[in-house]
Amino acid sequence: MAMTSSSSASSSSTSSPSTPSSSRYENQKRRDWNTFGQYLRNHRPPLSLSRCSGAHVLEFLRYLDQFGKTKVHTQMCPFFGHPNPPAPCPCPLRQAWGSLDALIGRLRAAFEENGGKPEANPFGARAVRLYLREIRDSQAKARGISYEKKKRKRPPSHGQPQAQPPPPPLPPPSNESNH
Repeated sequence: MAMTSSSSASSSSTSSPSTPSSSRYENQKRRDWNTFGQYLRNHRPPLSLSRCSGAHVLEFLRYLDQFGKTKVHTQMCPFFGHPNPPAPCPCPLRQAWGSLDALIGRLRAAFEENGGKPEANPFGARAVRLYLREIRDSQAKARGISYEKKKRKRPPSHGQPQAQPPPPPLPPPSNESNH
């Protein structure tokens, strides 16, 4: 799945070369777009982007599962629902929901940046959204975690930078030392 340096060099004629001002997000989006394009070219029969549907995007996401690094327990596993299992198990490694969700967001943006019409964007298809929701819910159950939106930790609103905690208060003076 990983792009080799020779393939990224050959694609420099169609896309601008990576500049120091390119953000990490832009670089990742370009790599994801190139990987999806490679997937379409290797598809049997080969697929053009204009004929790509939400079903093809789902096929791509399932293909990516083989490269996942997140342990997802099956319902038969004794560790199903445990966020930190005490021992190894034979459950499969899958792509984490958050990784897939971010990938689809980047590919959705890349599709439109590469001339695709928003209403024809296969990465925004209802089937893709439902699949991602299903993955999120099943992984949450399997790992015993909640995917509720996390509240961001905000610095204190006093405008002061966070410093080390203050030292403990000094003990009251004792009368014995006053001789």
